[in-house]
Amino acid sequence: MRLICLADTHNKHNEIPIPKGDVLIHAGDCTDGGTRNETESFLKWFSSQPHKHKILVPGNHDFYFEKVENLANIPKNIGLLLDRGIEIEGIKFWGSPVTPGLDNWAFNRERGKAIKKHWEMIPDDTQVLITHTPPFGILDEIGSGIHLGCEELLKSLPVVQPIYHLFGHIHHASGSTKRSETKYFNLSILDERLRIMHSPIILDL
Repeated sequence: MRLICLADTHNKHNEIPIPKGDVLIHAGDCTDGGTRNETESFLKWFSSQPHKHKILVPGNHDFYFEKVENLANIPKNIGLLLDRGIEIEGIKFWGSPVTPGLDNWAFNRERGKAIKKHWEMIPDDTQVLITHTPPFGILDEIGSGIHLGCEELLKSLPVVQPIYHLFGHIHHASGSTKRSETKYFNLSILDERLRIMHSPIILDL
């Protein structure tokens, strides 16, 4: 199974070449302002991609997905993961859009107990974990050197031990690394000035 993975496209999805594959995964911030028009444009594009399966985990810019009444408008061929999982050809995916903070962004949760309960929902047998936030200290460093990832998410990873952990959010830290048995990918396509600087990541399972 070939996964095509990206995040943080901020309305520039039409400008990004998308490789062929089986599962197309977007790990959040598909829009910039989270408006209906922005979101509908992205969903039309995303749902029309030729990949057999499509998974979307919103990010902190994607306000549209916070409103329950909007969720009925999601194309049926898109798996929207809001603290839930999906199994594709025996591979178990889990996605959550929450990010730490109290800045009135979409899906923000206070650090500590408030956000911890979201990570406690992740099944132990998850093979591909998709979050918008990075875990603390892993591909989460901004230009000033500060780490903005989630401490509670980091604590949950030794229990889950996914094969792949996919995320975005911190544009400056786009890249990959491996710790223990898990490979981590910050999938941010744009840099901090919202310029297209990276390509989607291709992963095989």
